[in-house]
Amino acid sequence: MWVIELVCIVLGLVVVAVGQWVYRWRNPKCDKGTLPPGSMGLPFVGETFQFFSRSKSFDVPLFLSSRIQKYGKIFKTSVAGRAVVMSVDPDFNHYILQQEGKLVELWYMDSFAELVGQRGPLKEAAVAGNLHKNLKKLIQEHIGIESLKGELFGLMDQVVNRTLESWTTGHVEVKSAISKMAMDLSFGIMLGYDPLNTDPNLSKMFTEFRRGLLSFPLKLPGTVLHSCLQNQKKIITMIMDTMKSKRDQRCDSSSSTSTAAETGTSYDMLDRLIDDKKIQTSMNDSAIGYVIFALLFANGEALPSVLMLVMKLLLENPLAMEELVKENEEILRTRESKEGELTWKEYKSMNFTMNVINEILRINGSIGFIRRAIDDIYVNGYVIPKGWTIAVMSTAVQLNPDFYDDPLSFNPWRWKGVNASSKTFIPFGGGMRTCVGADYSKVLMAVFVHNLVTKYRWKTIKGGEVYRAPSMQFEDGYYVDFSRK
Repeated sequence: MWVIELVCIVLGLVVVAVGQWVYRWRNPKCDKGTLPPGSMGLPFVGETFQFFSRSKSFDVPLFLSSRIQKYGKIFKTSVAGRAVVMSVDPDFNHYILQQEGKLVELWYMDSFAELVGQRGPLKEAAVAGNLHKNLKKLIQEHIGIESLKGELFGLMDQVVNRTLESWTTGHVEVKSAISKMAMDLSFGIMLGYDPLNTDPNLSKMFTEFRRGLLSFPLKLPGTVLHSCLQNQKKIITMIMDTMKSKRDQRCDSSSSTSTAAETGTSYDMLDRLIDDKKIQTSMNDSAIGYVIFALLFANGEALPSVLMLVMKLLLENPLAMEELVKENEEILRTRESKEGELTWKEYKSMNFTMNVINEILRINGSIGFIRRAIDDIYVNGYVIPKGWTIAVMSTAVQLNPDFYDDPLSFNPWRWKGVNASSKTFIPFGGGMRTCVGADYSKVLMAVFVHNLVTKYRWKTIKGGEVYRAPSMQFEDGYYVDFSRK
């Protein structure tokens, strides 16, 4: 009898201990103040599954809208094993993005951090020197405004035209086709590959890689993250092989110290990283490989969903299509040489085209710009403790009817005479970490739209149903019948 009683006592103590542990998980304490309201969900799992659940609408995901209604614009939760404070308050978001290196630092979810090397080579390089500042300077030199005004603009136009012409052979699944176009261009700019003749398997590997970016951080065989890591290794190996080839070419030149620029060969981003002395003192080859990997990913990540929305929403809004075609055909009509290519001056005249792009960026939104608190942060009577993650959820701001009338409608005219830079519209972040490729992305989008509406027509065959999980996705792809005008 006493054995049964002892077992009951032990089981009771275990139940009490587990109960207390679960209670502490769900009700974290902060000695320096009151945490924002919210729920931490289940132990370990948190609210991860709710966060990634599908909402079949352009509207704010149910996860966000329900918690905003219950807790307000700033609330706590737990996603993928991390304590997170999510904010849809534009003033607080603006403040956070201005505090880079002071109160917050760039942070990735665990799975994303591992996939882009944030935990290994890049973290070591960041500690060794002012990595971000040096990289930002190099990237601006390579894909910034001055480069865009030159040969890069013509290359974009060439790649876009070649891509769109290839679609006229039959039915097209738009997302994969645009992803390939974006990656082909990126491989040319970053690694010196011929963007008109790249291996289709490269863009396919990146497409598969993206599936694991925000997955739960489990690396077991069969998991999404494990599969993505395998693709990552293949791509990193390819980059490292290219780097070795470039170094060998330098050694084979008449002067072992010659750079690619000095020998007159094409000068891509990898060449810049190899030749820059400041980068070389703070980064080994492995870190450089991860930088190129991250840049390749960044260049091809946002474009597919944005340009798919362009094609879908223009078909559904004939008035917007009519005005867009009118503006871009006027560029062709007034061009001195009818066989001439698109110019930078013509790009700068595309006012309504940019209004369309801004409207698509507003509707598309983003899952957030992630930061980690490096000191305690006080906001609205609450405290966000040091070490907690802060997610700036721009989608909920950009779809808020308090800031945009009828926010779910596609209305490019709302941007007429409006400054597209504001606290309520941050498609490329803000502060010190504003996306260095913002101009590159906007130019490429405009070049794509110009060639699309002046030379081609398309109609939806199937697909095109959207959902958020929490980023914008297409349920079963988006297939169109594409032909020349």
